[in-house]
Amino acid sequence: MAGYEFLIMLGFVLVFVPSYVGMWKLFEKAGEPGWKSLIPIYGQIVLLKIVGRPWSWIFYLLIPVIGQIIAIGVVADLLKSFGKEKVHQIAAAVIFPFIYFPYMGFAKDVKYKGPATQIHGEKSTRQEWTEAIGFAVIAATLIRWLIMEAYTIPTPSMENSLLVGDFLFVSKFHYGTRTTTTPLQIPLTHQKIWFTKNVPSYLEWIKLPQYRLPGISHVKREDVVVFNVPPKGLNDGIDYPVDLKTNYIKRCVAVAGDTLSIRDQQVYINGVASPVPPEIQFSYLILSDGPISERNLAGLGLGIEDYQAHGRQADGKFAYQMWLTKARAEEIKALPYIRAIEAQKRIHDEGTIPYSSYYDWYGGPDSTRLFRWSTDNFGPLWIPKEGATITIDKSTLALYGTTIKLYDHNKNVKIEGDKLFIDGQPVTSYTFKQNYYFMMGDNRHNSLDSRFWGFVPEDHIVGKAFFIWLSVDNGSGLANRIRWNRFFKLIK
Repeated sequence: MAGYEFLIMLGFVLVFVPSYVGMWKLFEKAGEPGWKSLIPIYGQIVLLKIVGRPWSWIFYLLIPVIGQIIAIGVVADLLKSFGKEKVHQIAAAVIFPFIYFPYMGFAKDVKYKGPATQIHGEKSTRQEWTEAIGFAVIAATLIRWLIMEAYTIPTPSMENSLLVGDFLFVSKFHYGTRTTTTPLQIPLTHQKIWFTKNVPSYLEWIKLPQYRLPGISHVKREDVVVFNVPPKGLNDGIDYPVDLKTNYIKRCVAVAGDTLSIRDQQVYINGVASPVPPEIQFSYLILSDGPISERNLAGLGLGIEDYQAHGRQADGKFAYQMWLTKARAEEIKALPYIRAIEAQKRIHDEGTIPYSSYYDWYGGPDSTRLFRWSTDNFGPLWIPKEGATITIDKSTLALYGTTIKLYDHNKNVKIEGDKLFIDGQPVTSYTFKQNYYFMMGDNRHNSLDSRFWGFVPEDHIVGKAFFIWLSVDNGSGLANRIRWNRFFKLIK
C-alpha cells in the first residue's frame, strides 16, 4: 500500500509542480511577482487583474459548478492575454496545464499582450460571455467525463473515513471512463435540471451501447468506490439509464469470484479475515444520568447524524444510540455522567439479502428459509464473476435470480418457482456476462449497502474516490465550519 501511495503522491508532484512553475513564469511576464501565484485566493485575485476581470469574480470561483465554469473561462482569458486564442491551444491549457503552462512560461516568443478584455474590447459583453461560457461548459464536461468529477458526501454511511460535508474528487481514469448511453443530456447535470425536482435533464430518444475506455487499474478490495446504485427503489422509483442512476460511495470489500462471509462483524474473504478500516464505526447504546446537551455532543465530535436520542427510560436514565469508532466509544465511556455503554449486535434478520419475497416461491414461513443472514452475520456468499457458470436451483435463484434478471444484460427473463426461463426456454445452468462487486460502508450499522440490496455490476462503476479538496461541517459555528485538517487528504 505504501508503494501505491508513493506513486499517487509522485503523480501529484508531476502534475501540480510544473503547473505552478509555469504560472509563476506567466505572472512574471505579466509584470507581477511570481510568488503571488502561489498564495491561495490572493493569487487568483492577481490573476483576475492580469486577464482584466474584476476582483469580485473571486466569489464566483468559490461556487460549486459555476466556479468550475468561471475558472475555465479565466484560463481562456489568460491564454488570450498571451496571444493564444485558438480552441486547441485553450483546450490544451485546460486539460494539460502541467505541460502547457510551463511551455508558455519559458517560451521566449510568448509575450504578455495585455488584459484579454482590452485586446478584445470590440466584442460586445454578450458575445464575450457567450463564447467564454460555451467553451467553459465544453471543457468542464470533457474533464468531468474523462478525468475527474467532483462529489459531495451527503450521508454518514462512510464515517469516520469520510465525513458528511467532505468534497472530493473521483478519478474516472483509474477504472476507465464509461461512454454515455444517453447523448441527449444537458451538460454538467445528473438526472434532473438544476433547481428543479422533477424535470429530467436528458432524453432517451437516442440510446447508445455503453463501453468502458482502458483504465490504469481495476476495482480492488478496500478501494473506496463511487458507483450507480442498481435497485430502482433507490433511484426514486425511476428506471434511469445506468450512468444516470443515483451515485453512492462505499468500500469494496469483495470482488468478482470472492466468497464473502461476515461473522460477528468481522469480514472474511475466501476464509481469510479482511483488514479492518481504521475509522470503522458500529452502533452503541449509551445510558446517561440526564440529557446530553448539543454542546457536549459537539464537543465529543458528534454531529446530528451520529446519534439518536431515545429519551428517558423506565429507570430514569436517558438512552442514546450512537455510531462510534471503538476509540471514541472508550472516550465516552470514561465521562462521569455516562452510566453504561453497550456495543450493539445485529444477530436477527434485518432485511438483508436474500429478501423474504424470494422464499414465497417455496411457500414456507420465515423459520423455514434457506438463509437467515443479518448485518453482523452474513453469508457465505459467492460474488458473480464474468464467465463463471452456476447451476440453477432454488438456492442459486434466491441469491442470483434478481441479478440475472435485471443486471446481466438479458431480455425476457422469467423466474417461476425454482425455474429460470430466458426467451421462453428453461435454463438449468447460467454463465455470468460481467463482473460484480460487494460494497459496504465503513459505518457498518448505519449504511444501506450490498448487504441489503445486492451486488454492484461492473457497468455501474463510476470511479475511484481519490482525495478530499474541501470539508465543511455545517453543524459547527462559522469559526469552525471548515475542517482544515482534511484538505487534500488522500482517501484510503
